[in-house]
Amino acid sequence: MLRRVMLLATAACLLASGCTSGSTDHATIQVDHVTALADQPVHLAVSGLHPHAGVKLSAQAPDRDGKNWRAEATFTADDHGAIDLDRAGPTGGSYQGVDGMGLFWSMNPPDGDPDLQAYAPPAEDGRPVEHVEIQVLQKGKILAGVRLTRQWLVAGVTTRTLTLAADKVSGVYLAPPRDAPKHPAVLVFGGSEGGLGVKPVAALLASHGYPILAIAYFHAPGLPQDLRDIPLEYFATAARWLARQPGVDPAHLIALSASRGTEAALLLSEHFPDLVHGAVLYAPTDVVVGSFPEIGGAAWTLGGRELQYDTRIPVDHVSGPVLAIAGSDDQLWPSMTAAPRIALELDDAHNRFPHRALIYPQAGHGVSGAPYLPMGTKEVQPVTRRVISLGGTRAGNEAALRQGWTAVLALLESLAR
Repeated sequence: MLRRVMLLATAACLLASGCTSGSTDHATIQVDHVTALADQPVHLAVSGLHPHAGVKLSAQAPDRDGKNWRAEATFTADDHGAIDLDRAGPTGGSYQGVDGMGLFWSMNPPDGDPDLQAYAPPAEDGRPVEHVEIQVLQKGKILAGVRLTRQWLVAGVTTRTLTLAADKVSGVYLAPPRDAPKHPAVLVFGGSEGGLGVKPVAALLASHGYPILAIAYFHAPGLPQDLRDIPLEYFATAARWLARQPGVDPAHLIALSASRGTEAALLLSEHFPDLVHGAVLYAPTDVVVGSFPEIGGAAWTLGGRELQYDTRIPVDHVSGPVLAIAGSDDQLWPSMTAAPRIALELDDAHNRFPHRALIYPQAGHGVSGAPYLPMGTKEVQPVTRRVISLGGTRAGNEAALRQGWTAVLALLESLAR
């Protein structure tokens, strides 16, 4: 049953200057979760309209810079004066087709190219939180509205900062509330953007009950500014630290990364199989790539020796599940061919652990992380400051994010059994 949140037109008018009743006297919004995790879909419905009445539904949310993102879509009520967003598609607006979360991911910024921007939530008490205002409008008049809260970090999750001086690793540890069983743990790190931009993903995974260590390995204070000669032993040090934490099952420690970071994740799984037990690889490569942003050097070292550029990453010793996720329209590199090759190489190695590749149509390089957030198909690369095309469409990337994130959570859940 949907838990009803009812706001009648008279109540809405108290909040909206100059609001008067229209041809539809009132409307009621029903939503099952007023507060929910950011990766949890909500079910929205509108009732109390005249049969076949036309209305507009809008969603708006401020980002961390105070810019107000907004989506709008027009709908026609059914014979009973109702609109269920899980069943009804808009007749026009920000998105097409039946999609109960369409108003969320199709929001656009108030200025600039939407394809070159991505929504970043504001922070409250250091925790990212998105507040989304949903409104029902007719002829410019507000008939009903409700405010939804989307959380990345639930109460009870604790955080600890790790420093190079004290821990030999730069990052953040997120520990879910303690309970009796030990849980699979995830070592999370990013790609060519460097720094610690993976904290939102880490927060969501910790909110699902998994101990998470998010680390930076270059382009951050105290670390190399380029992706060059990064020791794989640095990641192993982080993994050992994570394995020692209370509540962590050291037999199920997974590396999760995207793009350039998938090299390190797969190499860790191969060279440290007693420590790292498998990987989640978003938009992966199956070969060692050179230094970045300046070419001509090695990106990674092992035992003090450079790993040779353009050599295939072996998978003979991988000791856990591997999930490779890619978009068919990746315009940065051919992850759509690398992902299935990784699965095939694991087949050839007679790997006994679950492994598969998921390739999503009309999706590009931006397939990593959780769904339901507006994001473009291009970005300004944080290290080079150049505009790069990621590929795919906003709708195609959103579909990939939903299905890929579901697969990641299912993999972690299978390890917890």
